[in-house]
Amino acid sequence: MRLLANDLIDYDRYPISAAGPERDALLARVRGDLDLRGCAVLKGFLTPAGIAAAVSEADGVADKSHRSYSRTNTYFTAEDISLPASDPRRRFFERSNAFIPADNFHSDGALRTIFDSEGFDAFIRDCLQQPEDRFFRYADPLADLIVNAAGEGNGFPWHFDTNNFTVTLALQNAERGGAFEYAPMIRNSQNENFEAVSTVLDGTSDKVISLALQPGDLQVFKGRYSLHRVAPLKGPTPRYVAIFSYVEEPDMVGSVERTRQLYGKTLPIHHERAGLRADTLVD
Repeated sequence: MRLLANDLIDYDRYPISAAGPERDALLARVRGDLDLRGCAVLKGFLTPAGIAAAVSEADGVADKSHRSYSRTNTYFTAEDISLPASDPRRRFFERSNAFIPADNFHSDGALRTIFDSEGFDAFIRDCLQQPEDRFFRYADPLADLIVNAAGEGNGFPWHFDTNNFTVTLALQNAERGGAFEYAPMIRNSQNENFEAVSTVLDGTSDKVISLALQPGDLQVFKGRYSLHRVAPLKGPTPRYVAIFSYVEEPDMVGSVERTRQLYGKTLPIHHERAGLRADTLVD
């Protein structure tokens, strides 16, 4: 039997679709956290039934994940030997991870039921204080809703997200490891701030925050501008995190190279829209 949004989301604790003082207070808290740290966490956003249903769905398509092992820099770009060796674009790290692409999650499944629930998009938009003409679901058919399915030894080195705003649901943790670490708002659309990025890569930055998310926690994160990583995992249980993505421009999709790296394939839309991004950031 298909579960409805009311079964999956703890609306009593998080009245995201009901206008009133409780929603206003929730928005004020989330906005304050985003302004201060570029990140906000809503603990226990999913019900126990919601967690179980989402984990079951992820388990059912885990074999569709694209597993990749490579050396990447923070920007997922090819090495440019014309740059100094100390430049962060020339610093490469081992990356091992797996993503279940969006085309494996269907409208009647738990995760899209959550994503498509009444008031969800509007709540996220209000949290981020974005006007309607600057807030859109990521149009990438492989990446608007994905699950990061990581096993023992996997991790994700320091990187920036392609999309401006990322919303994640922690579904299942590994036995050990997997902390989410980030340096909030370390760059902006006009300034890459390579020097500050280098201090994070060197392990000398005082701006890094570490979070231990629990199953059912909803995280709103400004990942386009905040450098972040997932620490390596230990134990036989895979770590599942669902990722819902939003951007500031309509019809935006991932680059051909990065899409191929993350999902093991591209679609015609990635080639058709190559080079059409509005910003000029490296990735």
